[in-house]
Amino acid sequence: MAYFNFKIISFLSSKQHHKMRGEKTLFSFLPLFLISLLFFIFISQTTATNYPINVWPKPTTFNWPNPKSISLSPNFTISHPPHRYLTSAVYRYLHLILSEHHHPIITPAINLTSSTPLHSLIISISDVTSPLAHGVNESYVLSTPSDGSPSAYITAETVWGAMLGLETFSQLVYGKPTRVAAGVYIHDLPIFAHRGVMLDTSRNFYGVDDLLRLIKAMSMNKLNVFHWHITDSHSFPLVIPSEPELAGKGAYGNEMMYSPADVQKIVEFGLEHGVRVLPEIDMPAHTGSWAEAYPDIITCANMFWWPAASSPALAAEPGTGQLNPLSPKTYEVVKNVIHDTIAMFPDSFFHGGADEINSACWNTDPSIQKFVASNGTLSQLLEMFINNTLPEILSLNRTVVYWEDVILSANVKVSPSLLSPENVVMQTWNNGPNNTKQLVSSGYRVIVSSAEYYYLDCGHGSFVGNDSRYDQPPGTDQGNGGSWCGPFKTWETIYNYDITYGLSDEEAQLVIGGEVALWSEQADSTVMDSRIWPRASAMAETLWSGNCDERGMKRYAEATDRLNEWRYRMVARGIGAEPIQPLWCVKNPGMCNTVHPFTS
Repeated sequence: MAYFNFKIISFLSSKQHHKMRGEKTLFSFLPLFLISLLFFIFISQTTATNYPINVWPKPTTFNWPNPKSISLSPNFTISHPPHRYLTSAVYRYLHLILSEHHHPIITPAINLTSSTPLHSLIISISDVTSPLAHGVNESYVLSTPSDGSPSAYITAETVWGAMLGLETFSQLVYGKPTRVAAGVYIHDLPIFAHRGVMLDTSRNFYGVDDLLRLIKAMSMNKLNVFHWHITDSHSFPLVIPSEPELAGKGAYGNEMMYSPADVQKIVEFGLEHGVRVLPEIDMPAHTGSWAEAYPDIITCANMFWWPAASSPALAAEPGTGQLNPLSPKTYEVVKNVIHDTIAMFPDSFFHGGADEINSACWNTDPSIQKFVASNGTLSQLLEMFINNTLPEILSLNRTVVYWEDVILSANVKVSPSLLSPENVVMQTWNNGPNNTKQLVSSGYRVIVSSAEYYYLDCGHGSFVGNDSRYDQPPGTDQGNGGSWCGPFKTWETIYNYDITYGLSDEEAQLVIGGEVALWSEQADSTVMDSRIWPRASAMAETLWSGNCDERGMKRYAEATDRLNEWRYRMVARGIGAEPIQPLWCVKNPGMCNTVHPFTS
């Protein structure tokens, strides 16, 4: 059995295979003769690159030996085990399947069979009790009939895998009158357990409906973690019941807050779509907005961020302020924030921030100046803060996520000995694969968000006024136009990135996944969809089934046509994804490639 499991995923990279190797699959229970048959089918189908109908992200195993379609009965039904969130998903997908009538840009060249219309989709689940949490089994098997049978089938270990199977089934349905791909067999499971989008709602505000639309689009793409960077120096929009003044004075306005009822709605919507909501309260840096309610616990609050050219900046960008670890009041407020936030968010992960500690900001405070004059260090201040807050989070049964800065910063950091890899996950954003290597070498599980590849805000210039980088004579190299992380990260850049590059198989196992990130200095709800989609779709496929074909070759060329079609379908579903090519290219597959499609 182990040999067969190795063969069926052998088209993945060795590190990807190593990551999936320990997962229990539905093949484990199949008789040997059926395993051999499925293995033959799998090998024969992996040599194909495209089908008349495709699924995004590309399934691990997709077999359609004789492409044809079957009519969908107007009385089509979906049967399933009772479950609060699965029932909601079934109702949603049943409506979508019967009403979408997707028209592919290029009409599929497949015949409609004269078989009995498909009357039902039957869902079977082994374990209906598994909660939505990191590492939950998301595998499923989907089959549609080609012999006149009235039913299609989804078999999954958990309801969360079944939801993913429903999304896949919905993408096999098209046309008016409605038809579905017939004779399809899919066995699917992700390479990486953590596949996310990070959105910053502090610098600019996003309404609840915007966040729900983001979660909806994530579920379509089989992304399963909405990392919500809720607060920062710019605003504090989250209503904390025990500390109401934080939002009352720190939000941009009464209409720009998230109440506990709003949070509950977002979390529930996430559960209905198989998407976890991971909250981040960034601290002790990036906390200038806290000063509106508690000025005494914030250093360098509301100061000009760069006082003079000869002095260091007080923050990485306009919006200064950091919590003072020497103030007892700091911990009273922080502990209330931690408790109330965790009470609102049931996910087992809590993101504590801990990035970009600014030495100059802390050094403006008299008490910290005195501490340093007595041979104290700023790293000891950060250690003090971590020692006072990490146990509080752990006591509430949460795994803590920190940005890599907490141990990798060049200036202010703590010893890794304070942060047990058993309880702490690191999120990397700097220095590409090198920092990932440093973190896994220290034994940490890692979420990859490398700015060089996964920052969706890059390439849009600088938001600070009076920026002399824009004042260059004609003919001068304009550089990145003031964007610190430019250029713009194209979908190909994202698709081609291997988040385990340079790691051994053992080290690669510690990379639990990745997140694209949209920081919101120059983004809000008016551009959210186009900034995120379909670039996040590119990451979604690479984290689900990889970016290489069965020969180990990058498949970005054949992915182009599939992503074009998928973007078109997302737009029809109400997601404002930006185009990646002219429509002419979509209607003439391969003609916009750099290599002629009819040459070998």
